Amino acid sequence: MSTTVLGPHQVTREWHLVDATDRPLGRVATEIATLLRGKHKPAFHPSQDIGDYVVVVNAGKVAVSGRKLEQKMYYRHSGRLGNLKQTTLKDMLDKRPERVIEQAVRGMLPKNRLGRTQYRHLRVYRGADHPHAGQLAAAAEGAE
Repeated sequence: MSTTVLGPHQVTREWHLVDATDRPLGRVATEIATLLRGKHKPAFHPSQDIGDYVVVVNAGKVAVSGRKLEQKMYYRHSGRLGNLKQTTLKDMLDKRPERVIEQAVRGMLPKNRLGRTQYRHLRVYRGADHPHAGQLAAAAEGAE
């Protein structure tokens, strides 16, 4: 068996709409990472960017189980001494729910140039409104 290597002009990218309402954070992030990497396509190869575009809506309504709202912490550091900031999941969901899904998905992508390229194909929105209706409609017409 030989490996099929697709060129940039042979890759067809589709647009997927994912609704995160009342779905567990990890399950949604796994589904999104799979679509971004292109693992759902038969021509998948780990070193190629053949993934699709993903639009996530209702990020503020994502579900978490147990006491994660109070116990799960997000850390960021400015690089200066004593500037480690920590925030709970509850505060993140109140202030910037998009970042919760973005960070969960980013952790599931490769930690290299390919992963950064795939991450750029992700768009996350707090509510149901998004400016990508044209792309999603074109993708739906092409699927019919």
